[in-house]
Amino acid sequence: MEAGNKFKRGEKIMLAINNLVKNYGKFKAVDNLSLEIGKGQIYGFVGANGAGKTTTMKIVAGLLKPTSGSVVVAGMNISEHKKTFKNKIGYMPDFFGVYDDLKVTEYMDFYSGIYGVEKSQRAKLTDELLELVNLTEKKDFYVDDLSRGMKQRLCLARSLIHNPELLILDEPASGLDPKARVEMKEVLKELKDLGKTIIISSHILPELAELCTSIGIIQKGKMIVSGTVDDIMQKTAHKKSIRVRVLDNMEGAVKVLKEQPSIGEVNVHNDFLEADFNGTNEVMAEILKTAIKNDIPIVSFTEVERNLESVFMHLIGGKEDEN
Repeated sequence: MEAGNKFKRGEKIMLAINNLVKNYGKFKAVDNLSLEIGKGQIYGFVGANGAGKTTTMKIVAGLLKPTSGSVVVAGMNISEHKKTFKNKIGYMPDFFGVYDDLKVTEYMDFYSGIYGVEKSQRAKLTDELLELVNLTEKKDFYVDDLSRGMKQRLCLARSLIHNPELLILDEPASGLDPKARVEMKEVLKELKDLGKTIIISSHILPELAELCTSIGIIQKGKMIVSGTVDDIMQKTAHKKSIRVRVLDNMEGAVKVLKEQPSIGEVNVHNDFLEADFNGTNEVMAEILKTAIKNDIPIVSFTEVERNLESVFMHLIGGKEDEN
């Protein structure tokens, strides 16, 4: 599959990453990665732990220097416009930080000063941003007394202080309860309606499928596939998959499956295995019968319905990358 997105004629590209490489000694955290994100998109950045998502995001935000390659934001190469390009970007890290004895309004005032907002405008700007993220009623609370979901929304408000065009959000829903995730999702939809371009990393794949206009799947620093959710699903929909859970003898189950002509790649997970399958229901029934004859203690044997999560697991082979 192609790694780049297709754009309509005249559509503006907000972020272009070209052949990006980041090495830490012999370890290649980002490996010749390229992608393009159009203005107004919500782009989901998907990958296992250690895949290179956070490293890529930090490079785009100007917090890390790449080994090679280029990053262009709103037409500006960040290596050539080190000061001015940061005004185009709002970065939300996956860790909020500690702010002892600091109220919400004081937190916002502090960052407004960092971004050069005039003192006379700070209170009004703070009120507008807190209203946007539904924190108006918490403006006089101490930051450390907020719930995790509220802290995440406050961090998002802070990243909007300088009115950036591109938002880089690293795991904004991490650790949130279902209600807080819904609230965050609604805020992101509103920001998209306001014309913001958003790149968001997450492990909550069903929500990414619903929220994002496009996604990219990264593994071991490489972009495996990038495009709209519908395009990615269509390109993999012709492939069937069966999932087998066993009490024990996983090795025997793998051996039985690999001996079948209709079985392709077999991926082993913690307590089940998943295999590409190209056959009819009758063939599937015969495979099950063969497994039972070989004394494989099968708990369940089912065809997997394709969704973003199953596509992701199929493409990465069910294995998390090493850090």
